[in-house]
Amino acid sequence: MAGLLDTIKSMLERDKTVRLVANDPALTAELLLLFRMILADGEVRSEELLTFKSICRSAFGLNPDVMSEVYKYLEDFGYEMTAEQTADIFKELPADRRRDLLDRMIQIAESDDRLDARELALLGKTADMLGFDLKGGSA
Repeated sequence: MAGLLDTIKSMLERDKTVRLVANDPALTAELLLLFRMILADGEVRSEELLTFKSICRSAFGLNPDVMSEVYKYLEDFGYEMTAEQTADIFKELPADRRRDLLDRMIQIAESDDRLDARELALLGKTADMLGFDLKGGSA
């Protein structure tokens, strides 16, 4: 009986998490960019995934243990969202939230102690889209 209750609780928490992400376009776009940072160098490393999960928990209040459905949602959503649509979402966000996103992307990129040229390119493109200059650090 306890196993069944745990299964039901887990399913409800997964559904709640997916609804939370799906109902917040800015959060969806942020998670998508963070996940793209993991994939930028062509390899998914455990350090990057652990950092992503930690960010999900601490910054967004998402339980990383029930994120499998969110990952599927992000994958589907990622194919439908253009760079311009993403940029439009971020233009509406306050500067501190945009800076936090960039800082989190940098945290993921640095988590495996290697910065690949593709990671740097994604960081540069994202910084520009968010209205920041990585070289000068200004908004």
